[in-house]
Amino acid sequence: MKGLLNRSMEKREKIVIFYIDQDNNVTQRFIRVISMDDDSILAYCFWRKKFRTFKHENILSAGPARRKAAI
Repeated sequence: MKGLLNRSMEKREKIVIFYIDQDNNVTQRFIRVISMDDDSILAYCFWRKKFRTFKHENILSAGPARRKAAI
């Protein structure tokens, strides 16, 4: 997962994460990583349209954001 987060930061790629928020709800977020440290990441959240901080320990999984297929 750390490699995917690094790639998002270096190549400015959008990724999807599943995250446990402060109320213990699992949320899906589309983000672009701006910076990282040992405990958290700073990312642009496309759902909130704001820069947000996510704790590493609360990220359940991460993956590449799939592009929508043209119909």
